[in-house]
Amino acid sequence: MSEIKVASRYAKSLIDLAVENNGLAESYNDMVLFEKVVDETPELEAILKNPIVPLDKKTGILNGIFADKVGKLTLAFFKIVVNKGRSAILFATAKQFVQQYNQIKGIVTADVTTATALSAAAKEQIVAIVKRELGANEVIVNEKVNDKLIGGFILKVGDKQFDASIASGLSKLKKEFAQ
Repeated sequence: MSEIKVASRYAKSLIDLAVENNGLAESYNDMVLFEKVVDETPELEAILKNPIVPLDKKTGILNGIFADKVGKLTLAFFKIVVNKGRSAILFATAKQFVQQYNQIKGIVTADVTTATALSAAAKEQIVAIVKRELGANEVIVNEKVNDKLIGGFILKVGDKQFDASIASGLSKLKKEFAQ
């Protein structure tokens, strides 16, 4: 079974457990923190994925880092996953948890690439359009500046992409003239 499928199942189990214990928001914050720490500390991911490192050592490391930063439910979850020999998928599980939580709460992430920084009004307009088109409750905008676009923007939400950049338009025009 692929790592993503297994991670998805573990994430679903944690979501169910968190809902049962009225701690979904807390578990979400814990998974976001875990994801951030692993992103910033590649050594931690390497330790979790290393089959040579003893399970109790991995549990000790996770407790040392997160004991006072995450809830008891999350710490217990970490311990269970590590003791089952699945510590290699903890990072993927955290990502899947955040993804599933966002889906449950109607939160959509929009990646916007522009030639210059977005104004507050343009950002609000994008949020309004995405909310309207996808029926989202909340939109998180990840903004990226790429001066090679010349002008316009590229909006990516999930697996859909809308390219309204001048560079893309010029490229299409160039292909048409080449034929």
